[in-house]
Amino acid sequence: MSPAPRGRSTASSRDGKTGTRKKFFVRRRKVCKFCAEKLEYVDWKDVKLLQGFIPERGKILPRRISGTCALHQRKLQTAIKRARSIALLPYATD
Repeated sequence: MSPAPRGRSTASSRDGKTGTRKKFFVRRRKVCKFCAEKLEYVDWKDVKLLQGFIPERGKILPRRISGTCALHQRKLQTAIKRARSIALLPYATD
């Protein structure tokens, strides 16, 4: 028994629908906001910028959602934690 040809499943060939394929949405990779604007320093005093990376719950958005690179995610994390300690940003909401 030979394996099914690549690109076609055996179920679709049994049903008689050999040419149809499901179209999937290809998500475009997000670009790091800090790299695009060539910002080297993430300022902990810039509350307006930092609030874009914190939802209503007060958690820090992960890289896969925010689209930041690893270097700027670490700088963003320390900036948010510094702003929280000085009470510029909330730790959590009620």
